[in-house]
Amino acid sequence: MTMTNKCLSLLCTLALLAGCTGSADRKEQRPAADTFYSSQYSGNDRNRNQKSNDRENNTGEYRSTGNQALLDVKLPQRLDNQTVRYKAITVYYNKHYRVPNCVAYELTNTQVSMADAPDAQKRDNFQFNRDPQVQGCPDWWEYKETGYDRGHMAPAMDMRWDKTAMEQCFLMTNICPQDHELNDGEWRHMEEAIHTWARSARRLVIFTGPVLEGNMKKMGKKGNIAVPTQYYKVVYAPEQDRAIAFLFRNEKARNSWTNYAVTIDEVERLTGINFLASLPDDSETVVESRQNIRDWPRYTPRR
Repeated sequence: MTMTNKCLSLLCTLALLAGCTGSADRKEQRPAADTFYSSQYSGNDRNRNQKSNDRENNTGEYRSTGNQALLDVKLPQRLDNQTVRYKAITVYYNKHYRVPNCVAYELTNTQVSMADAPDAQKRDNFQFNRDPQVQGCPDWWEYKETGYDRGHMAPAMDMRWDKTAMEQCFLMTNICPQDHELNDGEWRHMEEAIHTWARSARRLVIFTGPVLEGNMKKMGKKGNIAVPTQYYKVVYAPEQDRAIAFLFRNEKARNSWTNYAVTIDEVERLTGINFLASLPDDSETVVESRQNIRDWPRYTPRR
């Protein structure tokens, strides 16, 4: 072998070794579904010019990865309402009762992965705050010594993927008075199950809130915050065209969270709210009449 050939052979060998070493050091790539979130909310301006009209406006504000209309509900005329669209949640707020009529948001597999990551936002870094732009919104201290938790409707565990989403999740427009043993018991276990369901469903649309009735107890420093007797959670998986709802009394649940599954029809009957109004009527009728818990991945909470 000539000297020139020996040199070429040596150079090829070194290139191969360098390639092997480089591949061992590469970070594991996120799946394609993560591209939008990792590029748009990583604290820089990468990919700001990509077309994503259904996900953000020209200020970078998060919108939706799917059909935004699914978050729109139809409220009965008897309910006072101010609609507030935050970064990740839509709040339908009732200044008369000083609690939300409904809170709507989407939860994707990507958001869950980011919320569960070691570098996700920490709940302890956030405090409850009043939203001064919403009429009737209470302050955090109005719940002090009332015997009720400041219960998140859109839970903090679902918002840990983004700092602004977490800050707005802690606004009092997203809060209702909840019995502690419900809030930290089967209600929480249900929310944990829904959190995990988003992984396999890829995208969930969730509606949650109180059942507002005429003769509710009042609490707070001014005695004008309604204490609902029941709470609901409505879950819709658009890709699977599958839905389920849950209904809890505002007290310690005596059975497993799975026993509180109901149809969306039942929640609509109690609240007067039309949750999936944007669906075609025939599809809406079928979806809202089903509530089989066996259609959803099994979840066993840590007790």
